[in-house]
Amino acid sequence: QLQLVESGGGLVQLGGSLRLSCVASGLTLEYAAIGWFRQAPGKEREGFACISSRDDTTYYADFVKGRFTVSRDNAKRTGYLQMNSLKPEDTAVYYCALVPGYCPAPGRTWNEGEYDYWGRGTQVTVSS
Repeated sequence: QLQLVESGGGLVQLGGSLRLSCVASGLTLEYAAIGWFRQAPGKEREGFACISSRDDTTYYADFVKGRFTVSRDNAKRTGYLQMNSLKPEDTAVYYCALVPGYCPAPGRTWNEGEYDYWGRGTQVTVSS
């Protein structure tokens, strides 16, 4: 049974850093792209990062570019999201999601419907 579990969330101060992990079980992670989404209170879930399988091509939404970095360790079946220079507006529940192969093409990269599997999320809170 496929399962995704996020971890690493918590409370951090403005300008701080966190690294989230997304551990996959029940599948071979190397054949899947890993997307990262978040949902802030009262807002819709939004996608912001993706790393493809095989060539590790990455995609970022403008509002995290230069601050967030995605990576993966297929041997550990784990994806990572390094978040630096955190702001209060980054406060949200963070989710990882998988889709076979490559990240969805630009224009569809952040569409939730493009992803087949989802974790339950981990809370990130940034205080000012």
